[in-house]
Amino acid sequence: MTAQPPALFDEHDGRLLAEAALRSITASTSRLRGDEFLRTLVRDLAQALDVTYVIAGRVIRMADGEGIRTLAVWGGADFLPNMEYSLLHTPCQDVTDQTMCFHACGIQADYPKDTLLVDMKAESYIGMPMIDTEGKTLGILSAIDTKAIDENKRLLALSLLSIFAARCAAELQHQDREELLEHKVQQRTEALRAAQASMVEQEKMAALGALVAGVAHEVNTPIGVAVTAASGMGAYAAQMVETLGAPKVSRSELVALAERLKGAATLIEQNLARAAELIGNFKQLAVDQGTEHVTELVLREHVQGLVSAHSPELRKGAIRAKLQIDPALRARLPAGKLSQVLSNLLMNSAKHGYPDGGPGEVTVAARVEPAEGRDWLLIDFSDDGVGMPPAVRERVFEPFFTTKRGQGGSGLGMHIVYTIVHQMGGQVSVDATVERGCRFHLRLPLPAPQP
Repeated sequence: MTAQPPALFDEHDGRLLAEAALRSITASTSRLRGDEFLRTLVRDLAQALDVTYVIAGRVIRMADGEGIRTLAVWGGADFLPNMEYSLLHTPCQDVTDQTMCFHACGIQADYPKDTLLVDMKAESYIGMPMIDTEGKTLGILSAIDTKAIDENKRLLALSLLSIFAARCAAELQHQDREELLEHKVQQRTEALRAAQASMVEQEKMAALGALVAGVAHEVNTPIGVAVTAASGMGAYAAQMVETLGAPKVSRSELVALAERLKGAATLIEQNLARAAELIGNFKQLAVDQGTEHVTELVLREHVQGLVSAHSPELRKGAIRAKLQIDPALRARLPAGKLSQVLSNLLMNSAKHGYPDGGPGEVTVAARVEPAEGRDWLLIDFSDDGVGMPPAVRERVFEPFFTTKRGQGGSGLGMHIVYTIVHQMGGQVSVDATVERGCRFHLRLPLPAPQP
């Protein structure tokens, strides 16, 4: 009968060694998370067990079934690159069935189809499953050596691997929950962004709708005058026909009728021209807001047309508009975006600057200044209304912030201004130094002149 070799240490010594290794590894990994935790763990386990390889891997789906994607691999002297491999014909397959797998020697002979064991020159193997709190196998933690594992090392390895496989499972479960939470947060964020974008578009349409109503009301006046004048012309023409059919025709009477016809025609022409101007300004504003095309603008004319389109709303509040823009100033800008910005600023002043009505005055000043190797268009928009308290001024560009909650205010008008200006590569700010009313400073980059 062959005598068994004496044990290197008894059961008490083995327990002390396991406790010491456990304390050491716990201390080195207790404050670590994620990849850093796993890399430190496999390195320290390899050193504590005196084995060549320690692998921590996650179970994944592959074309031929389940596989392993390694998360950290220690390879004797350093970390090895992570990899993916199929579980078919490997000892790891037994581990994922939630069975501890131990082979003291001859592991290559036991799994002859596992070429990875051949490449590693593996002789022995110990593997533990990582099982989450719901009983699902998340991965494996295995120790592989190029020499046989004796009984003393087996007990130490089983103790440490069982403890840290549970710790790894908790880490992977934590990562899964974080990933799920991040995915949900991303979904909610995208939904909120979509909802906000939808509300912004609704606000634009509402502003355009208000403008349509104002322009329609304004156009009714000259059209009504023109219709009345045209009716008068018909009566004057009938009267002239009647006069010419009489036996005697008075020259003075014909001259008087002709003057009346001329006056009515002039009245029709003037009022139809006014209606055409209003419709033209509104049409240009509506077309501009639907395009991002960059074009060269005669800035004063463009802003004047914009102000004219808003004249019904401004006149209703007894608000005058003053332009301080050089008639020769030209700027290449997306007309639609500029129109939307100035339109929102005008409506903001009309609604909030004069809550009890005017009289009041809004001023639009513009100039071009070179800076940072390019030209910048500087626009100052100001009114002499009630102004903004500091608390409102600090939040004026926040989405959904409004002082008119419950009175039709959406809180998106100035947020749209901020968004569009930044889309154009510019900046917008509120002047905190004005003593009366409010003033906005816009700084917009101008493209280099075309050759």
